[in-house]
Amino acid sequence: MAPAVDSSGSGSLVSRMLYRTREQIAGTIYGTILVMAVLAAGSESETIDPWELDVLMVSTVVILWGAHVYAHAIAESLVSGKRLSLDAVLDVARRESAIALAAVVPGVVLLLGVVGTYSESTAVSLALGVCMLTLGAQGARYARMARLSPLATGVFVLLNLTLGLVIVGLKVTLAG
Repeated sequence: MAPAVDSSGSGSLVSRMLYRTREQIAGTIYGTILVMAVLAAGSESETIDPWELDVLMVSTVVILWGAHVYAHAIAESLVSGKRLSLDAVLDVARRESAIALAAVVPGVVLLLGVVGTYSESTAVSLALGVCMLTLGAQGARYARMARLSPLATGVFVLLNLTLGLVIVGLKVTLAG
């Protein structure tokens, strides 16, 4: 089983990004699907270059993460009967950080396309591929943590991949 990171944030940045806490699997999946949606929609514009697409993707994810954090903090405030505080918002932001972190690796992949490491279309394809790998890995990670059978593991991996494939399928359909 992958080590869970404690809430104090100890451990290296890489281990925190790879082994988010159990609660953050949902944020990783949600953030990855959000990244894929922006990449699929934005890459179809003939007027957008990889740099603009990267900025669009990262800013969209960060803005929606902020809205998500704010909405959850308000809900928690109402449920607890306490006024909304900065500490409560920061606590939710930390717990939900996986949503924003989902944009890091695809963003770097797009930046490599910006600097000419590979073509713009290859950059988008690689970024989408990274997202698909992330979705598959999170499905397998959930199954491992839940101690599911190999068959159930396959179902969860396939379910996560299906979410990503629907977005890729829409991209291909709209491009054609």
